[in-house]
Amino acid sequence: MVIAEVVGTVVASQKTPQMQGLSLRIVRRVSPALTPADAYQVAVDVVGAREGDYVLLTSGSAARQTHLTDGAPVDAVVMAIIDAWQVDDQVRYDRGDRV
Repeated sequence: MVIAEVVGTVVASQKTPQMQGLSLRIVRRVSPALTPADAYQVAVDVVGAREGDYVLLTSGSAARQTHLTDGAPVDAVVMAIIDAWQVDDQVRYDRGDRV
């Protein structure tokens, strides 16, 4: 799992049957210090994340192990919306602090 930020949405009106009803988000990895990566990825969102949310992202075979993605051609999934994290006893991010 990695920390990622939701930076956009993909709209695809034509999908394979296994992908019908699944939302697609554009995400980019971030470090625990909130430094963004240069690479972007499309992930299936099974938790209702919104643009600007920090999320837990998993990929590979683990992405196909949610109730909604079982049997679907999915390589990355947003599996949780992060409320907070801390490193070395210091809070680095707290969703409640967002304005």
